[in-house]
Amino acid sequence: MARVTYLERRNATYYARLDVPHDLVGHYGTTTRKKSLRSKDENEAKKRLWPVIEGWRAEFEEVRARREITSDDRAIAVWQHYEATIDDYDRKQRSMPTPQQMDAELDQIYRQIDMGEITSENFLGMINAYTGYELMLRARTDDTNLRARRLKALKSALTAGDAKLIEPAVKKFVAQHRLLVDAGSDEYRELCSLMTRAEIEGLQRTLERDTGDFSGAPKDPIVKPASGRAREAAAPGETIMELFERYARENPNQIKSDTLAQARRDVGLFVEYVGSTCPVHQIDKKAVREWKALLLQYPVKASETKVFDGMKLAQIVKHNETAKKPTISTATVNRYLSGFSAFCTWLTNHGYLPVNPAADMFLRKSKDKTTKPFTVEEMNALFKSPFFVGCQSDEAPRFWSKPGNVQIRDHRYWVPLIMLYSGARPAEIAQLGLDDVREDRGHWIMHITTEGEGDKSVKTDGSMRVVPLHPELVKLGLLDYHADLRERGQKRLFPLAERNERGQMIADFSRDFPRYLTKIGLKEGRGLSLYSFRHGAADALRRAGFLDDQFGFILGHTPGTMTQRYGTLPQGMLEQRVELVHAISYPGIMIDHLKAADGAGEAA
Repeated sequence: MARVTYLERRNATYYARLDVPHDLVGHYGTTTRKKSLRSKDENEAKKRLWPVIEGWRAEFEEVRARREITSDDRAIAVWQHYEATIDDYDRKQRSMPTPQQMDAELDQIYRQIDMGEITSENFLGMINAYTGYELMLRARTDDTNLRARRLKALKSALTAGDAKLIEPAVKKFVAQHRLLVDAGSDEYRELCSLMTRAEIEGLQRTLERDTGDFSGAPKDPIVKPASGRAREAAAPGETIMELFERYARENPNQIKSDTLAQARRDVGLFVEYVGSTCPVHQIDKKAVREWKALLLQYPVKASETKVFDGMKLAQIVKHNETAKKPTISTATVNRYLSGFSAFCTWLTNHGYLPVNPAADMFLRKSKDKTTKPFTVEEMNALFKSPFFVGCQSDEAPRFWSKPGNVQIRDHRYWVPLIMLYSGARPAEIAQLGLDDVREDRGHWIMHITTEGEGDKSVKTDGSMRVVPLHPELVKLGLLDYHADLRERGQKRLFPLAERNERGQMIADFSRDFPRYLTKIGLKEGRGLSLYSFRHGAADALRRAGFLDDQFGFILGHTPGTMTQRYGTLPQGMLEQRVELVHAISYPGIMIDHLKAADGAGEAA
C-alpha cells in the first residue's frame, strides 16, 4: 500500500509534514511545516494527520488574506484613533446629565422625603437616595479626571515602551484591516507607539474642550489627516470574486460560457495582485494601471510553466527576470483588460463603483497584422508536405512532419482547405452538420448556423450565414466525403472534431497546426496560423476587385438577420454569393496532387 504523502516517520514516531506554498515561504521562513503526531502506530497517526493538515491549509489561506502593513495603513491608524478618541469624548458629553435632569433628580428626592419614603431613621436609605444625585453632579468632573489620568499613564507608557494600554485598539485595527503584523514584531511595536501618540493628542484636545476651547489642533507631526486608504477587508459576500459570480449568473451581455470562464480567470489574476479580501470600492485607476504594468511583463502560459509553480502574479514577473520566458503580446494584455473592463462596467451600473476604472486603459494595437496570409510559395510547400500527402502517423502531431503512408482525411485535412476557399473560421467549419451542407437551386452551400442538431455556436449573430461551396472543394472530393458520411448514418460533417473543456472547437488542432508549420520550416515566430487561410481568402477577394464592405457578409462581419439564421436566400442574392466565392483564386497554387487522393471517410 502506498504511503500517505503527508506522513513522515522519524525515530519510530510519525510526523505530519506539509510543504509551505511558494508565496508564503518568506513569511514562515521555511519551506515545510512539521509536527509530531505523538504516535508510533501508523493507523493512529493517519487519524491524527488530517486535522493537522487541514488546520495548516486554513492557516495558509488566512495568512494569504492578510497583507504587509504600508505607510498608508500607519497614517490611517493614527488619524482614525485620534478621531475616535475625540468622537468618544463627544459621545460621552452628549450623554452627560443636564442641569434640568439634575434638578428633576433633586425634586424627586424631596418628594420621597415629603411622602416619608426617606427618613432620618433610615440612614442607608438616605445615602442611597443622594448617591445618584451626587454622581450626576460629579459626572463631568470624574470623566475629566479619568481622561487626565489616562493621558498621564499613556505618556509614561510611551517613554517606557509599554504597549499594554494601547494594545486592544492596535489589535482591533490589525484584525479589521487583516494586516500581516504579528504581536511583538517591530511593525507591531511601531504601530503601538504611533497609536499611543495619536491618543495622547486626542486626550489633550478633550481636556481643552472641557474648558470651552475647541480651537486646538494636533501638535505631534504624525497626527494629521491620512491621504491614502487603508487595506480594509471586503464585507462578507462582497469580495471581488463573489461579485464576479453574481455578474456571471446575470451575464448581461450574454457572452458564451468559454468567454465567461476566460473573464473569470482574468479577474482572478487581478485579484492575485490586489488580494482576495480587497473591497470592490477600492478598485481604481491606480490599481488597474499597476496591474496592467505587471501584465506587460507576464510570461506566456505562466500558470502551466513549472518554474513558476505556486507563485502569484508579482512573484512570477519578478522570477521571470532570471527565467527569461517570453511575455504575452499586446493583444493578450488587451484581452485581460477587456474581460475585466466588462465586469467593471457591471459594477458601475450596479453602484459598486462610480466609474469604470479600466475604461481607456487598453494598449494601442500595432498597425502590423499579427496574422499574415500564406504566400503561393508557402502554400505549395505546405500542400506537398507529409501532413497533406502522407505522414508516419496521424495519432500525434510529432509524426505529422515525418513522411509515411498514413493519409489524414478528417477535419484536420478539410478545415484548412475549406478556410482557403471560403474564409470561414475554423470552429464554424468543424461544427457543421451534414444537413448544413446541401444543394440549393443548383448550387451547393455551407450554412453556418446555430440551428439544427449538435452543440453549435457562432461568434456573433452576424456570423450565421450562407456560403456557397467553391468548385475547388468539389474537385477535391468534399461532396464525395459528405455522401460517404451520410451513407454511414453520420449526423456531423466532422464527427471527430471536439470541443475542449472551455467549449472551444478543435482548439488542440488550432494550437498544433502552427507548430507543424514551424517544424517544416514555414514559420518562425508569429505570423502564420490557421487564420492565415482566412486572411488569404479576404486578400483573394480584394484581388478580384471587391471592396471589404462588399464581401464582409461572406466572412461573417455583418449584423445577423433571419435569412442568415434559416439559410433561405432569394435567387439573386444566392447568385451574388456564388459569384463572390468563385472569385477566390490563387494563381500559381498547385493542389492537383490532392485531387487524386482518397478524400472520403474519416481517418481511422
